[in-house]
Amino acid sequence: MISTFTRKRVEILVDTPLAPRLIKAAADAGIAGYTLIPVQSGAGRGGAWRDDALTGAESKTIFLTIAAEDKAALFVEALAPHLDSYGMLLTMSDVEVVRGERF
Repeated sequence: MISTFTRKRVEILVDTPLAPRLIKAAADAGIAGYTLIPVQSGAGRGGAWRDDALTGAESKTIFLTIAAEDKAALFVEALAPHLDSYGMLLTMSDVEVVRGERF
């Protein structure tokens, strides 16, 4: 049987222009790997929104990373003061990975 390792999966819904700040914060926490996923539309407390492909208005991205617990904690701690002001939605959960040394 293949061994698995518990790591943290962090997902953040963020306005696309702020994605470089998340990349830097992740790097500062020792996290090198991430994926950016474009988001077309959604709804939340502020109501429905939709990406305007022509202008990029209200463009949103999901920043996704998997990291060791200590690195994920540093990353989330760095972002916590900005969650409200930047309107980010952050979720963190445990995941099982193969090749745990990669995270």
